[in-house]
Amino acid sequence: MVHRTAITNAKLFFDAYVRPLGEVTVVEIGSQNVNGSIRDQFVGVKYIGLDFAKAKGVDIVLEDPYAFPLEDESIDVVVSSSCFEHSEFFWLTFLEAIRILKPGGLFYLNAPSNGPVHGYPVDCWRFYPDAGSALARWAVRQGYDVIELESYTSDQAGGYLNDYVAVFLKDSTKLDAHPNRILPRIKDYSNGRLHGAREITHQQQLTEDQRALRALQNYLKDRLRPI
Repeated sequence: MVHRTAITNAKLFFDAYVRPLGEVTVVEIGSQNVNGSIRDQFVGVKYIGLDFAKAKGVDIVLEDPYAFPLEDESIDVVVSSSCFEHSEFFWLTFLEAIRILKPGGLFYLNAPSNGPVHGYPVDCWRFYPDAGSALARWAVRQGYDVIELESYTSDQAGGYLNDYVAVFLKDSTKLDAHPNRILPRIKDYSNGRLHGAREITHQQQLTEDQRALRALQNYLKDRLRPI
């Protein structure tokens, strides 16, 4: 189910990374249109939607969710939004995305960092700030030269979900081909990481929900304090 920040973050990725590339091929993992789609944010590109069921927004129905019927190194950009939490073995999904990317290809991941259970058909995972770097190291162990270009957890926007966003480059030698980043363009996020930077920006140990709960507890404690 697409929510407001999923659309916003997809647009940020398109503007920073995809628009400068011109006419490229974008593959979306989990493309079924459920109350909206990020597809509309990717204008001027060839767009291919993958999912496990025939539905609106799906161009290729997968027989095996961990095997994409696409050639090695054939795709410029792969995106996945609100999908990895439903993938029982998301690390295999990640490797398939990396496999089909060209050496200079990009993978955009958006997955929830919190939120209620929502099975489509299952709901297995939530993603914390170290998730992206762990996935990159997993790909390296499998023989790829993947690097995480950036990651962050976006703030809620009139809802109850925090999106974890990460952008990966398949081949580190192609780093100069992608000079733009999302993080310098935004301010409402926590635990931002940039490739090559030592500092974590807007670092937070507590989630946004936990910070709000603590603030409420402190407020009630002050209000209920005996006079």
